[in-house]
Amino acid sequence: MFVLRGVAQVVFLDSAWAGAVFALALLTADWRYGAYAVGGAVLGTGTAHLLGVARDRVRAGLEGFNSCLTALCCAVFLDAGRLSTALLAAAACVVVTVVAAAVVRLLHLWALPALTTPYCLLAGAITVAAPAFGRIWPQDAGGAALPRAASGSTLLAPADVVAAFFRNVAQVFFLNQWHAGALLLAGLFLASRAAGWVACAGSATGILTAWALGAPAARIADGTMGYNAVLVALALCGVFLSPTPATLLYALLGAATATTITPTLAHLLAPSGGHPLTWPFVLTTLGFLIAARSFPRVTGRQDPAAERPGPPTRCAAAGQPHAGRIGSG
Repeated sequence: MFVLRGVAQVVFLDSAWAGAVFALALLTADWRYGAYAVGGAVLGTGTAHLLGVARDRVRAGLEGFNSCLTALCCAVFLDAGRLSTALLAAAACVVVTVVAAAVVRLLHLWALPALTTPYCLLAGAITVAAPAFGRIWPQDAGGAALPRAASGSTLLAPADVVAAFFRNVAQVFFLNQWHAGALLLAGLFLASRAAGWVACAGSATGILTAWALGAPAARIADGTMGYNAVLVALALCGVFLSPTPATLLYALLGAATATTITPTLAHLLAPSGGHPLTWPFVLTTLGFLIAARSFPRVTGRQDPAAERPGPPTRCAAAGQPHAGRIGSG
């Protein structure tokens, strides 16, 4: 149960049933991805338990989602069928638990959640360093490449819109199949109808923003432009900020922002062989949570630190999480 909650916590859900649906979606897309994701959650949760992490965090799956994504990242970028990839993923899942503890402690000083920062740090380091190690890097894998200007038609067909809507959810788990995204969305609705509708709104915002800015239709349709928008919408409306009409609009603004900076980070990281992963989600969410402390209509309360100059105080986080994911020690 704890392991399945770790899979579900990728999208802030403390639900073993949702985690089971997510695991099924991964298995239907590629059984190896499902094995890596669930195995990663097992290793992360087990490592945290052995190191004596607070039981409430382990039981809620908060020690499993970063390791789940880390293992999945290794499978996607380093060939899931190689033994070296499996061994590296296993070691990375242990290490990311340590990284998570450090990040949680650090961000707790500002009452901010760790989100997927530990995964981004470690998985990013692995993908950049992998070409330097012959036993890790697949021989047929391409190297780093300079970013290129957008090209291709910007005309979105109805089929492209439908595919993008579901793939924006699927790409949170590196999946390209629209039906996997539909199954993941079903898991969200199973755990929380509110979360399901917010995810839908985030996906639609990602599509609209990318189209309005002139992104190629192929990039929109494959979901790589909009998956961060889904995560930001969920985080800012219902998880770290109470779900209200004001926070929904605020969350959708954040979703549009994350969509805009996704290619920014992709271009910055491409020359070194890196990938944006969920960095756009992390940076946007943290920035909007910090800013929200100055907006009483968003948080429902006035932050005393915003009324006077000086260094920030250790005030309460902008809103309390409804799904249990927050970077507390």
